[in-house]
Amino acid sequence: MTGNQPDAPQTGAEALVRTLIAGNVDTCFANPGTSEMHFVAALDHIPGIRCVLGLQENTVTGMADGYFRVTRRPAVTLLHCGPGYANGIANLHNARRAGSGILNIVGDHAIPHVVHDSPLTSDVDALVGATSQWHAFGSDPARIGADAARGLAAASDGYGQVASLVLPADVSWTLGGVAAVPAAPQKPRPFDPLAVRKVSRALRSDRKVLIILGTPAVVPELHTLLMGLARDTGAVLMGSPLISRMPMGRGRLAMPAVPYSVDVAIETLKPYDVVVLVNCPPPVGFFLYPGRPSLVQRPDAEVLVLSRENQDAAAALGALVAELGIGPAEVPTVEGSIPEVSGPITPEGFAAVVARQLPADAIVINEALTLGGGFAAVAPFMAPSDWLTVTGGAIGGGIPLATGAAVGAQAMGRPDRRVVTLQADGSAAYTLQALWTQARENLPVTTLLLNNRSYAILLDEFKKVGANPGPTAASMMNLDRPAIDWSALARGFGVAAAVATTLEELDIALAQALALDGPMLIDVQFPASRAEQ
Repeated sequence: MTGNQPDAPQTGAEALVRTLIAGNVDTCFANPGTSEMHFVAALDHIPGIRCVLGLQENTVTGMADGYFRVTRRPAVTLLHCGPGYANGIANLHNARRAGSGILNIVGDHAIPHVVHDSPLTSDVDALVGATSQWHAFGSDPARIGADAARGLAAASDGYGQVASLVLPADVSWTLGGVAAVPAAPQKPRPFDPLAVRKVSRALRSDRKVLIILGTPAVVPELHTLLMGLARDTGAVLMGSPLISRMPMGRGRLAMPAVPYSVDVAIETLKPYDVVVLVNCPPPVGFFLYPGRPSLVQRPDAEVLVLSRENQDAAAALGALVAELGIGPAEVPTVEGSIPEVSGPITPEGFAAVVARQLPADAIVINEALTLGGGFAAVAPFMAPSDWLTVTGGAIGGGIPLATGAAVGAQAMGRPDRRVVTLQADGSAAYTLQALWTQARENLPVTTLLLNNRSYAILLDEFKKVGANPGPTAASMMNLDRPAIDWSALARGFGVAAAVATTLEELDIALAQALALDGPMLIDVQFPASRAEQ
């Protein structure tokens, strides 16, 4: 070989794989089909990329999201034609909201075949163009390496983006491929010094200031700086709802997020005259409700942007404290402990059991929705951990996120990191197939299936929009006819399972699950009275 080119002619697929390896891609989450067989063959005989199979494309894209959030570098997905890409769009939406870098390789028909409109033909270029932040259509094996290099650069841009490259079958199998070396990732953009001065003036005033922080602004390395900023200015710190990875636990800065409930968010933000945004958009309600505003800050509050989503958050915050003459402050130790609990399973008791057993440096995936609200009270006392949420609101992200996060931890040389998923039952049904991948890869993932046998969050939404559900509407919120046997489903996918109906049973089952080398699901059954609320 000369450089990253082989001595013999190579196909477009081979050039593509060599380009990805040159760009430090080490993982491909895949659900391939006929159009991608030459790419799969290239992955087979060119070593360097681990292939992780998903049983449905929305698990594949969700796994790539989880991988990036742990590693901070893009993985590749392999998706089959337009319909396969369409299956993965929901978790690509979540990945885009999380700022995750992903390069999708989307197979397509051979270019001369498209005109014949065979059954699987679709406008794949339109699909990827509408749902990716960068996309290209590969049309020449001599250029597919350069196309992939541009795609990797786009996926790595700033803090991360969703990029997609369409790979027609004939571009994949035809000789003449030329590999490329991707450029170094583009760093986050510089901050605006004028924005720093505006924010510093607001913090020196007698107005009440709220600082809302996005993902790059809440990394542990910035916690002492943030603590000093809050201590010396009186500003209140709050996390954006779009934080993709929140450090929590002992020794970490405890801060609330902007509440999900519009009414609670409006009331919480009412006291603040100034809202400062650090790498996040203004807080907005998930939906518009009758008689409520879209934006939840006070209408007359001044909104200042310290740094935009693609700008350097650490540099902007550092410049702000320098402008104010503020030094760092240690994160205070919170007095208290995790309470001993027993009896029926409640959100508060559930949180106490999990927080007490959570291993140090665990990765927690939170798609608990209505039943995971007890953790704020115990978070300061649990072991340090990283919490990942389904940022885009497209449900069904939790189990795939956990799967990709575990693979990402292995890629970072940390196969010992335990992943714990707080998973609502309604959303689990969307992407349960990812359990099979956990079993296949023997990943250390514990899934706590919060079983209230309903789409409980939608019952609350009825109240917010002012609708009055009758028997038909109420029946569409329930998952109890028939009740889903989650333990049987988990075992069917090769994952160990247990049922917990009390906090004592949960404590025993969780200890068993955390001691396993591989995955386990615990069906955490909340009392019937709560399930019917």
